[in-house]
Amino acid sequence: MIAVIFHWWLGLLLLLGGGAASLALIGAYLKTVTAAKYPNGRRRRDD
Repeated sequence: MIAVIFHWWLGLLLLLGGGAASLALIGAYLKTVTAAKYPNGRRRRDD
């Protein structure tokens, strides 16, 4: 019985970890693409 419960928790942890890694990868990709498109987006021009 313990093995079945442990198996479900292990699966849940792997699912959450994989989802978090996927979101981090997508976020890093979007940040890189946006930075290449708008290179000076964080700086303001002082006129």
